Amino acid sequence: MENFATNLATALGMLADAQLLTVILLSSVFGLFVGAIPGLTATMATALLVPVTFFMSPLAAVSAIVACTAMAITAGDIPGCLIRMPGTPASAAYTDETYAMTRRGRAAQALGSSLVSSVIGGLAGAAVLIVLAPVLASFALRFSSFEYFWLALIGLSCAALVSSSDLLRGMIALLMGLFIATVGMDGVTGTPRFTLGFTTLMGGLDFIPIMIGMFAVCEILKGLESRAGGTVGPAPQAVGSIFSGVMRLITQYRRSVVRGSVVGTLIGVLPGAGGDLAAWVSYAMSKRFSSTPEAFGTGHPEGVIEAGASNNAALSGAWVPAMVFGIPGDAVTAIAIGVLIMKGLNPGPQLFEAQAPTLYAIYLVFILANLLLLPLGWLAIRLATPLLRIPRQQLNATILLFCVLGAYAINNSSFDVGVMLLFGVVAWLLDRVGIPIGPVILGLVLGPMVERNFLTSMVIADGNFLGFFDRPIAATLGITAIAIWVVVLWRTVRPRQQSLAAAAG
Repeated sequence: MENFATNLATALGMLADAQLLTVILLSSVFGLFVGAIPGLTATMATALLVPVTFFMSPLAAVSAIVACTAMAITAGDIPGCLIRMPGTPASAAYTDETYAMTRRGRAAQALGSSLVSSVIGGLAGAAVLIVLAPVLASFALRFSSFEYFWLALIGLSCAALVSSSDLLRGMIALLMGLFIATVGMDGVTGTPRFTLGFTTLMGGLDFIPIMIGMFAVCEILKGLESRAGGTVGPAPQAVGSIFSGVMRLITQYRRSVVRGSVVGTLIGVLPGAGGDLAAWVSYAMSKRFSSTPEAFGTGHPEGVIEAGASNNAALSGAWVPAMVFGIPGDAVTAIAIGVLIMKGLNPGPQLFEAQAPTLYAIYLVFILANLLLLPLGWLAIRLATPLLRIPRQQLNATILLFCVLGAYAINNSSFDVGVMLLFGVVAWLLDRVGIPIGPVILGLVLGPMVERNFLTSMVIADGNFLGFFDRPIAATLGITAIAIWVVVLWRTVRPRQQSLAAAAG
């Protein structure tokens, strides 16, 4: 206890440095700016910061990454809510929900709920990082390819829960996403698949340009279609007080906040999962356990609150294996581990002994960054409000420019720009026939994870599928995944059986 008090006091002294606080503030503003631009992800923001960290102290370098990422993840909700174009992939899970709230004149409530729940989730994740890091990291290390396969399959099951009420359309969308994810070289045999002879497709299709196209470009095309048909979209509205009534909603859906924080932290701890998966899973769980699941998709804040808490909690949780064992929880912590090593702070158990005060200071930065979300997030939302007053033609042209820049910047390739435009048209066509976009994105994100871990597990199990149930954790996750699909299919088939029986009687 004495060491804890000493280390904490030293960490507070390290944090009370004007230069360090300035770095945190500037990194936060940068993260808000990047996260609010569709196509520019939190990972990209972190990568852009790495050259700057060369000139910083070890604590300042890590603090810049922590602050920037926390802000970028939350800022991605702003364009998703106002113009249905998620700024980051983690915001895609509930973009349609927040945009539906905006169309109903509840943009302030959507943004306020998302912001406050993100802060709560981030603080909860930071608390877990501080208190339970060694325990959770050791649990995550017990996961093999079998457990990751079932976990990813459970994530795919979310498509059946977050898509429209039509299970068939949701499955079609999911299978499309999985098919797109198979384009490129096979990860095991190295065989080209669906490349059509183009060498540019050998490495597969990048997820980010596709996401930009299916959300941003699709929305632009829908706007042009409405204008051509003479219809008028929703009148621009000013975002009012974002904190008005939010605490009442947080209290009303307190179980959702707690569940999202817990699920987000646990998924974040698992290497490679990240906030994107956490947001999808939490949104699906919110709908599954809600007393009003029929309200989802119509502008209901319950799922927004749970998923918002989850993605920021996952951000903090991803640092658990990174700090304790040097295993990155996601792409951001992979970059952060490189910065830590570059600065002489080698992640691992020895870090807790040799650099304990610095470690405690990093913990405090997590708390400070999430608290800064409230004032800086409010400021970002106020500055983003004028987007609604810009004429739609000018706004579309500006957004398309940023989309092209974002797609091109991924690999400095004009091919990615073409992919973005192509999938924008595809998403527009899917929307016209009522096929949801969310499951397509979900299949793209989780498809490679499912395939890679399935093939690895089949090799380990010597082709025996029962090997997927040999390990206790894998068996538990496998039974859960199968149960989800049984319940979904039963809920779909049962009403039809009842209606046929009623017609026959």
